[in-house]
Amino acid sequence: MKLNAAAHGGPDENLPELARRLEDAGCDGLYFAEIAHDPFLGVATCAHATSRMALGTSIALAFPRGPTSLAYTSHDLQIATRGRFVLGLGPQVKPHIERRFGLKWSDPVNRMRDLVGALRAIWHAWNTGGPLDFESECYRLSLMPPAFRPPPSPYPSPPIYLAAVGPGMAALAGEVADGLFIHAFSTPQYVRSVLLPAVEQGLRRSGRSRADFQFCHSQFLADGTRANAREAARGMVAFYASTPDYRRVLDVHGLGALQPKLRALTREGAWDRMSREIGDDVLDLFCIAGTPDEILAGIAGRWRGLVDQVSLPVDFWTEHAAGPAWAHACEAVRNA
Repeated sequence: MKLNAAAHGGPDENLPELARRLEDAGCDGLYFAEIAHDPFLGVATCAHATSRMALGTSIALAFPRGPTSLAYTSHDLQIATRGRFVLGLGPQVKPHIERRFGLKWSDPVNRMRDLVGALRAIWHAWNTGGPLDFESECYRLSLMPPAFRPPPSPYPSPPIYLAAVGPGMAALAGEVADGLFIHAFSTPQYVRSVLLPAVEQGLRRSGRSRADFQFCHSQFLADGTRANAREAARGMVAFYASTPDYRRVLDVHGLGALQPKLRALTREGAWDRMSREIGDDVLDLFCIAGTPDEILAGIAGRWRGLVDQVSLPVDFWTEHAAGPAWAHACEAVRNA
């Protein structure tokens, strides 16, 4: 089990040094989320400051970008990182696509299938010198003059990981992608009963096995060395539990009625009251709490044999990743 760092901030002058520190601490990968910053810029900033760990997006929003622009960026980052780039893509929900980006919404599973196919067709054309000829419901690509072709990459095309909450996108990931980013608002029971069977179905369609695929999870945690850490995590769980798309996770645990109740509170603007609806039993389904050693041991116990990679917040790494005790605890997770 690999241990990664999850970053939400933007590129700044301190980021290369942070990346070096993470790599020196044994971090296996640094992944940038697209929240309020462009995640590709974070990868580019760290590319030459590191030499071993993976660098990627977890995730970049797929649909606000066209396949050709994504192909250029990913191709260049794969070269800049010397073959260590991972392209993580997610669909985002309809209100954001329409009202934040001003774009037309369409079926996300079919559109993601077409996007991944288009990406692979573009990379293949560049790396082989062959023609670009890709046609699907969403994309028709047939023009790639020599002046607009980058030189072939000395590295394989970047692996593509998809983000999925529901079984449809998870099955697509198994069929056309190299890995799956599991949302932090997930539980081992949900992964075993919903996501894993869907991915395996997709893998069978592509003629591959579980060994050809990576499951990556981002973990909610409450660092016991910080004041009010559990309460902060409780608020985060309440926020995600209010989202209709995530009700399916609650349903697996018989907690589906919690979602509309929390949703009503968001419409009232009663953000401070939402956390009170998350009891310790619900919090502990999604969050691992304790000292750093206890958190790492909890990750090993919870996700052993189920996921291949776990991402922890960057600040958790920077505050605790020093000395032999941390290295020993991380090694125990990797060997779980």
